[in-house]
Amino acid sequence: MPKLGMEGIRRAALVEATIHEIGARGTLDVTVSQIARRAGMSSALAHHYFGSKEQIFAAAMRHILTLYGAEVRGALTMAKTPRDRIEAIIRASFGPAQFRPEMVSAWLNFYVQAQTSQPALRLLHIYQRRLRSNLHYALRQIAPDHANHLTRGLAAMIDGLYIRQALRAEALAPDGAIDVLLHYLDTSLTAEA
Repeated sequence: MPKLGMEGIRRAALVEATIHEIGARGTLDVTVSQIARRAGMSSALAHHYFGSKEQIFAAAMRHILTLYGAEVRGALTMAKTPRDRIEAIIRASFGPAQFRPEMVSAWLNFYVQAQTSQPALRLLHIYQRRLRSNLHYALRQIAPDHANHLTRGLAAMIDGLYIRQALRAEALAPDGAIDVLLHYLDTSLTAEA
């Protein structure tokens, strides 16, 4: 009889192993066997808990989105002004937990997976709606006439910096990415005033 809580522990280990395998290979071209081996269990057990590789990938992305959402919510509790809210979202997007190489690879591969997987596409739409909603809420208070334009620009830049990081094209440290986005924000707000 399995120990109480072993299923949760094993599922979490498989999710972490999935993120690390995708990061190590830089692609979704990993096998359940490779993921299970990294997690220290059999591929049969991985299939038992998740059913398929696509479901393991979806669980890994839900995990990443959960961590990201918690970081954003935590950062937003400290924000006093609309500008602080935007900066909090940007800082959470490029925080140490989110911007490490395996997470960046997982995000890029998540976008690739969303092209062929409805569950991944649904998760991607949820992420994008929340990001834009959070940005728009603050931008509407600062620059109501240009909030839609600035929201699209910031959201695209966040995603674009992740893509550039994953492709190792003009890679930035997290602080560098934050600086680029804050400069864009401040420059845009000054121009719109």
